[in-house]
Amino acid sequence: MSDDAVVRPRPEAAVTLRPASGARIEGGFWGTRQRVNRDVTIPLGARRIRESGAFANLEAAARGAGGEHRGKVFADSDVYKWLEALAWERGRADSDELARAYEEAAGLVAAAQAPDGYLHTHTQLTGRERYCDMASSHELYCAGHLMQAAVAGSRAIGDDTLLRVAAKFADHLVKDLPADALDGHPEIETALAELYRETGVRPYLDLAARMVTDRGHERLPLKGHHGPGIRQDRVPLRDATTVEGHAVRALYLAAGATDVAAETGDDGLLAALTRQWHDMVATKTYLTGGLGSVWYGEQFGGPHELTPETAYCETCAAVASVQWSWRMLLATGEPGYADLMERTLYNAVLPGLSLGGDRFFYVNALRVRAGANPDDRRAAARGRQDWYGTACCPPNVMRLLSSLGHYLATQSEDGVQLHLYASGTVRAGDVLLEVETGYPWDGRVEVVVRETPDRPWTLAARIPAWAEGATASVEPGASGGGLAGGGADASGPGAGAGGEAEPRPGSYQRIRRAWRPGDRLTLDLAVRPRLTAAVPRLDVARGQVAVERGPLVYCLEQPDHPGVIVDDLCVAATPGLRDGAPIAGLPAEVVPVIARGRIHAHRDEDAGFPYRTAAAPREPEHTGPVDLTFVPYYAWANRGAGPMTIWTPLH
Repeated sequence: MSDDAVVRPRPEAAVTLRPASGARIEGGFWGTRQRVNRDVTIPLGARRIRESGAFANLEAAARGAGGEHRGKVFADSDVYKWLEALAWERGRADSDELARAYEEAAGLVAAAQAPDGYLHTHTQLTGRERYCDMASSHELYCAGHLMQAAVAGSRAIGDDTLLRVAAKFADHLVKDLPADALDGHPEIETALAELYRETGVRPYLDLAARMVTDRGHERLPLKGHHGPGIRQDRVPLRDATTVEGHAVRALYLAAGATDVAAETGDDGLLAALTRQWHDMVATKTYLTGGLGSVWYGEQFGGPHELTPETAYCETCAAVASVQWSWRMLLATGEPGYADLMERTLYNAVLPGLSLGGDRFFYVNALRVRAGANPDDRRAAARGRQDWYGTACCPPNVMRLLSSLGHYLATQSEDGVQLHLYASGTVRAGDVLLEVETGYPWDGRVEVVVRETPDRPWTLAARIPAWAEGATASVEPGASGGGLAGGGADASGPGAGAGGEAEPRPGSYQRIRRAWRPGDRLTLDLAVRPRLTAAVPRLDVARGQVAVERGPLVYCLEQPDHPGVIVDDLCVAATPGLRDGAPIAGLPAEVVPVIARGRIHAHRDEDAGFPYRTAAAPREPEHTGPVDLTFVPYYAWANRGAGPMTIWTPLH
């Protein structure tokens, strides 16, 4: 277990929590996803990125050649994200194959760098002037992903090949970047902050802070019909009340600004980001945690503009959301950030990847109607694709899954905090915990203390906001002395265990005692099916419900309802939700949910004009009852693409 972290605040940073010094996922739900990522997705990425010409661009730049550049202007970033995934994988369990792939690609990147530190193959090969089109060139966007890959290599495997490249590039930027330059696609801000954390070179952080402050003054020229908000250049970040514009760009910027706020102690900036995060969750977040409702410009829409079938919900936006919420969690210690991370991971990141690890969604709609047009390769009606011309999402998922263990737990002077549940081990200073769980299918989570200091400390375990009826208990190990050996601190709501206080959803169960090796905290998070409704202002979901079970959002999918179109199904007013039996074509551990429902009976007039006089409305006619089968949304479209919906009418 390596002592590393994706985000590692400096000792003087103004944060409430710090990442645990080491965590490893071993088996279970997320262990399976990491194995597929390692064995299938990352090798596939190597082939597809090579086929795209991104490696050829680096090879040409290394030779000092000019001329043709293959692929998108930001093609370099695909290589860097893939390299970051390789680094975290090597940190989890190195192999000769991974080492060869990493060393070859890292060496190629180093060879492609210009003598003064600059590196952007599109500019180098075409002879275009540097920094002449910052709104669209993605020069600093690519630099940011290079820096994040470099930090991963340094922390995960102790390799400084890319770190030297990144530092040389950052030194060039500090010295030669035009004083008012901003990239149209934020990303470099969080990368510079993390590079500062890794190297201690303060000018890197200062440059990031300058970029965060300078946005919002309409300095980035625009093309087409977009306004400056699409590039987060309409309102200064400290004055903004919500997130707007291109969803991925907005979330990357917010993550970087949170890093800057933490490292500079800027309480005003953190307060602005807190305000924006809460507004985003309250008015612009899909049930899945997905973000971005407007296809044109891949943007956030207005408040409650959350249509299911035209949801954009780009997979990259989900990854960026996890990154931002993690930084906000470190800064504040508030459980709502971990709640959104969990929702997003299961229901907005995972749908972007097939169960087999070899097909991808760029866009994640919440409804696909019968007869939906699949012309656009991004359209959910077309199903997952084997790759994309704009391939930002696949390597983004790779790097998140490879580094997922880093997001499980934190530590503080008071003790250890568990935020996400997965089987494995957590090292936090002189504490070692072993976690055993069948989550998310089973709500039982057992946390066994394996190593502990000889003094009281607090173990805090998140109780998800949906977990009504959760329970917690502590069982002393063979060497322990019961709760009397330091006792449980029940100083606040949901603060104790063993009967002192009941767990409270949306908080942390905090148990302070003199822990002993073998002591066991057992949580039962009450994983069971439930119905969810939307607030009235979300008009597209009025009169409809969704099914959730534990942290998972469910959907109706066509393969489970032969002979009837999903569009015609309704949930009965008394649905009788229950767990179902395994479904052919999905992994055996997947738990479907069965509900009583009905089928809308079409009238003759339905085939003519889809409207009727409202003076004498009639209740729709239905047949039934029938059993409806809901499956986890992340698992849909693994048995072919077809009609699907998360929201279903309630009748």
